[in-house]
Amino acid sequence: MDKQVIALRGLTKKYGTFTAVEKLDLTINKGEIFGLLGPNGAGKTTTILMMMGLTEPGAGTAHVCGINSTKDPIAVKKVVGYMPDNVGFYDSMSALENLMFIGELNGIPRSEVQKEAIAVMDLVGLPAEAIHKKTAAYSRGMKQRLGLAEVLIKKPEVVVLDEPTLGIDPSGVKEFLSLILRLSREKGLTVLLSSHHLHQVQQVCDRVGIFVKGKLLIEGDIASLSNSLFSGKSFEVNVSFKNPIDLPWKDEAALLQLPTVKEVSVYDHAIWVSGSEDITPDIVRFLVEKGYPITGVHKKEYGLEDIYQKYFDNNIKENVNQ
Repeated sequence: MDKQVIALRGLTKKYGTFTAVEKLDLTINKGEIFGLLGPNGAGKTTTILMMMGLTEPGAGTAHVCGINSTKDPIAVKKVVGYMPDNVGFYDSMSALENLMFIGELNGIPRSEVQKEAIAVMDLVGLPAEAIHKKTAAYSRGMKQRLGLAEVLIKKPEVVVLDEPTLGIDPSGVKEFLSLILRLSREKGLTVLLSSHHLHQVQQVCDRVGIFVKGKLLIEGDIASLSNSLFSGKSFEVNVSFKNPIDLPWKDEAALLQLPTVKEVSVYDHAIWVSGSEDITPDIVRFLVEKGYPITGVHKKEYGLEDIYQKYFDNNIKENVNQ
């Protein structure tokens, strides 16, 4: 059975008449990377602050590693490493000096802290020549890596990253997310990643939750969400032909008999086949064996952006009909 590391139950936070987070229930298991997704102002950061004991909920509870965040926030901070969206350092100090200072604050003996700091900077991919540079000279991407090193030096069980890729160039984002994935898998870290960049989150998260106006609307892994929202049609394949075709009913029926195929639509120079799993090779093989002159195959798999958009389309329709 999966071990619950983060357990949020009925978590609610109001500021006057404004509800920032409403009756949030969420469980995250050990070793998972969970993506908390939503637009700016959705309540993601407020949720994180309550989870870490940095602000008190109006109702509900937050437990991290079995610790009640509200009643024992200091104990929670010992097991959680938190990287905010804007990491701050002492610009007059070098990266190594910053990290050693944080290490000592977290109880690492002075005799060991330099060795620990250098090791963790190497772990996050900061080059040796950069460790003695003042952080004022660091790029945004380097500061994010140093921020991750600052999180990891305390050897946390849970890592919370709030919009960690803001302001980083595309290649830097890819490297940073690959680093998060590797660290989670190698060290068994549980990661909560808050972001509004759907494509980036899709690359690394085991499960995601869509969070809007203080409410968790839906959560799960991308495959199950896709199957649920698209009626089992989680992929589509468009096969185009040299000449217009008239697909005989027997061939259409045979395609429908292929495993997981849900629908076949015939157009002038193409057919669309949709289903719950990607069986593109089987579809192409069938058509080639039947002698159809294929000129192109285009596969569409529903991703997080499709799920996000579809879910909001459904909710808009429901609100209109109420």
